[in-house]
Amino acid sequence: MDFPKLTERLPLYKTLANTLEQRIYDGDWPVGSVLPAEADLCRDFQSSRHTLRHALQILEANGLIYRHQGAPTKVVSRQRLRRFTQSYNSPIDILSYSRDTYRENLVEEFIELDKRLSQIVGAPVGSSWYHIGGIRKRQQAEEVIAWTDIYILPQFASLTKDPEHTQVMVYEQIEKKYGARIERAEVDVYAAVASPEIAAKLHIKPETSCLVIIRRYFDDQDKLFEVTVTHHPENKYVYSMEFKASSEV
Repeated sequence: MDFPKLTERLPLYKTLANTLEQRIYDGDWPVGSVLPAEADLCRDFQSSRHTLRHALQILEANGLIYRHQGAPTKVVSRQRLRRFTQSYNSPIDILSYSRDTYRENLVEEFIELDKRLSQIVGAPVGSSWYHIGGIRKRQQAEEVIAWTDIYILPQFASLTKDPEHTQVMVYEQIEKKYGARIERAEVDVYAAVASPEIAAKLHIKPETSCLVIIRRYFDDQDKLFEVTVTHHPENKYVYSMEFKASSEV
């Protein structure tokens, strides 16, 4: 277990929490047993009730004990919970593509959402959007790895004329050209079979399993301004994540 060095000055409640944690780790109070009453702990460790309760809060937050009003405090683990974190610098880090891919647009059109698209996009029926449909390929092998439907607000339609359009994520272009900054992003991930239309675009058999990823981007007014719906055929896309243990207690 990682405890502060003895030369560090800690508040009394943290020192007591560390002591109690060590006693639990050493097996003085086995998992499944109950801790002595608060009055007994205060006496044994020459602590005030306020300091003890603060220490017990730390043990509970670390997953070592379980407390319920009117019941004895129970030991539920010898070691604190390990928390894992993952850092994102921007929404491009969320289920993103490597930079060696590009999109080839096959569809560019103004549309109004019908009932089906309204549920997918998350916008009202009849609302106006600009639809971009395209295949994503690897630059070297020219391998088709996905089909993506992109829905953006009509005022952003001209970005498809930019020379870098197919190489850069659309939301990045919107931020750069129009100043609409992403404040919030939603990501839905699920499995589905390819429709005949999607299968034809991906050159796969209908009913082939696909990983579907929907990303929704909102500005600082919480207004939805872009939605992407991407179908990845099986064995064509792998997203890897790395988690690191947090130092927080």
